[in-house]
Formats: sequence, structure tokens, C-alpha cells
Amino acid sequence: MANITASMVKELREMTGAGMMDCKKALGETDGDMEAAVEFLRKNGQAKAEKKAGRIAAEGLCRVVVKDDKVAAVVEVNSETDFVARNEEFQNFVGAVAEQAAGTDAADMDAFMAQPWIEDSSKTVKDALVEKIAKVGENLNIRRFEKVVAENGLVVSYVHGGGRIGVIVEAETDVVNDAVKEAMTNLAMQVAALSPKYVSTGDVSEEYKAHEKEILMAQIANDPKMAGKPEKVIEGAVTGRLNKELKEVCLLEQAYVKAEDGKQTVAQYVAQVAKENGARLSVKRFVRFETGEGIEKKVDDFAAEVAAQAGL
Repeated sequence: MANITASMVKELREMTGAGMMDCKKALGETDGDMEAAVEFLRKNGQAKAEKKAGRIAAEGLCRVVVKDDKVAAVVEVNSETDFVARNEEFQNFVGAVAEQAAGTDAADMDAFMAQPWIEDSSKTVKDALVEKIAKVGENLNIRRFEKVVAENGLVVSYVHGGGRIGVIVEAETDVVNDAVKEAMTNLAMQVAALSPKYVSTGDVSEEYKAHEKEILMAQIANDPKMAGKPEKVIEGAVTGRLNKELKEVCLLEQAYVKAEDGKQTVAQYVAQVAKENGARLSVKRFVRFETGEGIEKKVDDFAAEVAAQAGL
């Protein structure tokens, strides 16, 4: 029997995209014959992943795991179709990825993918992904993860649409009870619905403000109603519109969606909850993942394709 070396396993993995243990087994079954090992993996469905890697995966799920109100992790795992995203096996895999993220110390995706897989330490996370690709028959992608650790308070989560949106909110507080947890969960729901970019205006970078101001100046320059207005008036209009926009993109400045009067801001709601519970309470940060955001989905247009080929 041929001596199966680590370099042989590595070479077969690079050729097929199959998992390390599968490559080792294939080489053992074929007495080290590389071509025969490739054929063995193809016949067993484990060499499919590489061919699928170029296909766009823009569907999928977000999952959130919370540990003891102190640690939370959110992940996004993509699939090519919504059909696979609804599959129980895929959902269980995404849940395991979220558990992996909750316990990880990885600083980036490369390090995360190289870690031992939570369900089988003989494999890496990447190995587990490649094997799942081969099994479900679609390109899958662990796109991103974020872990939040609350050192002086708590974390809460909210998942919307069965996994379309996943949110974590971290609060600093000296009182952790059901009322505070409920309040922060309400804010997580607000983050999911209104998609703020910042916690407060103090978090907004000067670069962002300058960029938005430039856009508003251009809009006003093209507004016939503002033609010929004094520079002071134009500057005031820009400032007013910018402040209005900041209220929309900053969580604490937004109107609280459950406010009875429709006017109470999130900041005022947080202050109310703090007073009612005798707590020092503030929102430190939030994380919001939405499945497929920023991914350009391929739209097949048969008529356009035929026209392009015909030179029309």
C-alpha cells in the first residue's frame, strides 16, 4: 500500500475542494493514485464543491446565538436558492456556525475558517463547509460573523423573517432584569425594522457628514425654489436637512416605534426605562445583518442574452 503523505492530501484537496479526511480516505482507497482518487471523490459526490464555487450565493440565513446574556454572535451563511435556505439540514448547519462564532477568538474570516469545526475537531470550519456544499448540491458561503461580549451589561438578540435579518444589541447597565431585557429587545426589533447606521449622532464621522452635505448642496443647487437664495439661507437649509437625515440614521434620535404618542425618541424611551428600574442604562452598540445585502444577484434575461449574441 502506498504511503499517503500530507502533501498528497493537500494536492487532492486543492484539485477537488473536498474535505481533508475525504481526500485521505480516497487516496487510501486508490493506493495513492491521484487521478483515481479524484474519480473516487467525484463518484461519491465530494468533488462537486469546486465547480459550484463560482455560482452566486445570495439567499440563505442569519442566525444569532446568545450565551448567559453576556456573549452573542451573529452569522450570515448564504445559499444559491431559497429552497435550500428552508432545508432543515442547511438550517442546522447555520445554527452550528453561529455556535462556532459564539465561542471563537478569531479576528477575521480566514482565521475563523481555519479553526477546528465545533462538531468534529478533525475538520476545519472550511472542511465542514465544503462537505456541506457537496451534500446539498449548491454553492454555500459563510459570508460573515460578528461576536459581541458585554463586559458591563447585557446583550439581547432579535431574528426577523425566519432568519432574513439578525440583530444584536449591547447595553451597559447596572441592573439586569426582565424589564431591561424587554426594552433592549424592543430596540433590537427597531434596528431590524428601521436599519439605523449609528447609535447616536456622536458616532457619526465627520467624513460621513461632509459627504452627505455635499449631496444636499447639489440637490439644493438643482432645486428651482432655492434659485437666487442668499448663501446664508442655503446653508441653513443644508444644515436642517442634514439634521433631519441624522435623526433617521441614528438609533437614539429615531422616534421609538412603540411610542404611544408617536413622538417619544428612542433616547427618551431608554431614559424612561432606566428611571423605572433605578438603573444606569445606555445603548453601547448594535450589529445588524441582513441576508444577501450588498450581494449583486444574477438575473437571467434570456431575451437580452440572445440579442447580445446576435449583435443587436
